[in-house]
Amino acid sequence: MSLNNYQIHIVQWHDAAPLLRAVRETVFIYEQQVPEELEWDTFDAVSVHALATGPVGEPIGTARLLPDGRIGRMAVLKPWRNNGIGSAMLHRLIDEAKNCGLIEITLNAQVSALAFYTKYGFQSSGETFMEADIPHVKMHRKL
Repeated sequence: MSLNNYQIHIVQWHDAAPLLRAVRETVFIYEQQVPEELEWDTFDAVSVHALATGPVGEPIGTARLLPDGRIGRMAVLKPWRNNGIGSAMLHRLIDEAKNCGLIEITLNAQVSALAFYTKYGFQSSGETFMEADIPHVKMHRKL
């Protein structure tokens, strides 16, 4: 299996919920031990998602864009990390935000991922806060 053989799709939650849920449960609930009620309290019918799929269509990554410009909860399954999937999903969501006429996007980044988001033009607010016992910082980017 080639780890470079993946596709990124823009989907609605209601159209791809089982696939999105499979990735998010694995990464957030089982790997990071985020309480399940915190993981599923943030969805609505108007968010769009970048869904990464592997060679046979299996879900391997996801991230979402809310109508107000918040990007959130980027998740890539462990065997697929460090293969450009996060970057590809972020690029697709940035393009989607531009297509929606947004002028700024924001996200809550894990402190350990600041360098990743900075290289894509995001700037940090500098204030660290805890989310699910993981240090985060709010970041923003003008489009």
